[in-house]
Amino acid sequence: MTAAPTGLHALAQGVILSPFTRIRRLLDGIEPGMKPPIEMMVGEPREVMPAFVADKMVEAKDTLAKYPPIRTSEELRSTIGAWIERRYGIAGTIDPLRHVHPLNGSREGLFFAILPAVGRKVVEGRPVVLLPNPMYHAYLGATYAANCEPVFLDATAETGFLPDLDELEKQPETLARAVAFYLCSPANPQGAVATPDYIRRALALARQYNFMLFFDECYSEIYTREPPVGGLQVAARTPEGFKNIIAFNSLSKRSNLPGLRSGFAAGDADFLETFAEIRNLTAPQMPGVVQHASVAVWSEEQHVGVIRQAYRAKFDVCDEVLGSRYGYKRPAGGFFLWLDMSHLGGSVPATVTLWKRCGVKVVPGAYLAQPNARGVNPAEPYIRVALVHDVATIREALQRVVSIEA
Repeated sequence: MTAAPTGLHALAQGVILSPFTRIRRLLDGIEPGMKPPIEMMVGEPREVMPAFVADKMVEAKDTLAKYPPIRTSEELRSTIGAWIERRYGIAGTIDPLRHVHPLNGSREGLFFAILPAVGRKVVEGRPVVLLPNPMYHAYLGATYAANCEPVFLDATAETGFLPDLDELEKQPETLARAVAFYLCSPANPQGAVATPDYIRRALALARQYNFMLFFDECYSEIYTREPPVGGLQVAARTPEGFKNIIAFNSLSKRSNLPGLRSGFAAGDADFLETFAEIRNLTAPQMPGVVQHASVAVWSEEQHVGVIRQAYRAKFDVCDEVLGSRYGYKRPAGGFFLWLDMSHLGGSVPATVTLWKRCGVKVVPGAYLAQPNARGVNPAEPYIRVALVHDVATIREALQRVVSIEA
């Protein structure tokens, strides 16, 4: 019997495919049932980006003639550090030259960070990476690339759409081999927000078993009511400070700049020192024009409030059109809907039905998760809907979805 492929072999064999590749294959040759078709798959913001970005990039055009430093400019690191302190109310805790490392978008950092995470801890047997299930697939790609064992922690309605820490604490053998724990808050796709107590417990486990807590906060600025609590916000109030935690964020969602490819990792200074050296061997530097523009964007909050208000208006439409259908509840953060389509046979059949009958393209939840230890995919009933269109288009799409019940 041939063993299932692992590590880079698994990636090369296509064991892990992009959800969007799978959707393309699923719907290939099927015509949309209504026109124009409305694609609500990719979490690509389409609000208006800050008007000054292009001008700022032109200001720094001379930097294109130089190799940019891997750690970027002191100005950018200081600006990001100041933003973190303002946003989370932790003034005086960030040394930007030690605690901040800018990135070419958060995905690059979430992937490459696994390398020092594995290298810093010696374990007996195969290293383990703890993953929320469903998840952002960059976490799983990093896990396989580093030849680690993925351990899927189901995030379901019963667990508040976050991994169950009570169950995790009952697995000391797994925790002893853990090198990293990826968490996302607000969660992608469900929009759940971790409480301060939840973050403290996850961080305590990371310190007890000496693994890294990778806290993905790329949706932190898209929320309806209260600003989500941050990982560094909680860590700063512990005696150990930022030990064992790295927070990741970017300008993609916050500032509607997914194409700028500008983000950061912040937290554990010792980890970031090693991380910077590894990136210097393996990753591209952030272009100087992007650095200069990013300083301006992290320094300005008015456009963020405008973008946030636009998403609130979109969720108002969801409240109106969906009501309580499909288990809908307005999420605490992010810009996705996580809708239960069990009545249409589950996520994959529902995706086909919605495309064939109403021309709306969504992501099957099953494509965002993996079967757990019992062989059950916890996201099988759900679809993910990205609210990136304008209000009128979102209303039209949701009305089409609801109409197929009539």
